[in-house]
Amino acid sequence: MRKTSFVLRSLCLSLILLLTGLESVAAETPEEKGYAIAARSDRSDRGFTSSSVGMTMVLRNKAGKEARRTLSLRTLENPDESVGDKSLIVFDDPADIEGTALLSHARILEADDQWLYLPALKRVKRISSVNKSGPFVGSEFAFEDFTALELEKFTYRWVREEACGEFVCDVVERTPRYEHSGYTRQLSWVDQSVFQVRQVEFYDRKGSLLKTLTLDEYRQYDGGYWRAHRLAMVNHVSGKSTDLLYDTFEFGTDLSESDFVKSALERAR
Repeated sequence: MRKTSFVLRSLCLSLILLLTGLESVAAETPEEKGYAIAARSDRSDRGFTSSSVGMTMVLRNKAGKEARRTLSLRTLENPDESVGDKSLIVFDDPADIEGTALLSHARILEADDQWLYLPALKRVKRISSVNKSGPFVGSEFAFEDFTALELEKFTYRWVREEACGEFVCDVVERTPRYEHSGYTRQLSWVDQSVFQVRQVEFYDRKGSLLKTLTLDEYRQYDGGYWRAHRLAMVNHVSGKSTDLLYDTFEFGTDLSESDFVKSALERAR
């Protein structure tokens, strides 16, 4: 009798715990779920400290005619999510833009700090906070596309789950919290296997679909870091597109704060 009573109490306790867990899951709002998915994706690749990579930029006009540029990207990670990373892009080719450099200090709710060095003019130009939606050196990537990946720059809302190529993805809407964004909202597809972003749709200030970014050719590096090696941005209004084709990433490189200051732009190579 005592044994039966003990079993019954155990079953009741297990049922209560199960129902409590289910209730907790059911209580998760779309906003909470969206943030959790975005945070898991963002934090899955943190801890790299610094990185360097070469890449090719392929610009295509509406008729499909191509122009190519070679450049490099250096990134200094900030372990504090409330601050943001620093990055430096330097063009190597063709000759007419060789030495052109973009320095970015990502912020969260404040305007990002960005400076563009133009070697032909031998001067550094600060990018105004109201002009960050403009195209970066004639590409379909805007200035803000290079700094707007910080987790806390958006609010999030889970929309649905659906197939995306060979993966199953969570579709998450993210809305910029920072001022002067060129986008009212973005839809991102995050795969459920390795938690990487596979596609992003960008909606303009009128709420219309402006651009779609596809990220593929992912590789996992030592340390567990995942990086896409092809980013393809298509502008649905102009019919133009820009691809960024990445070489092999190097992590834990010999970079410091002094490599990401405005005075370093003129000697960046």
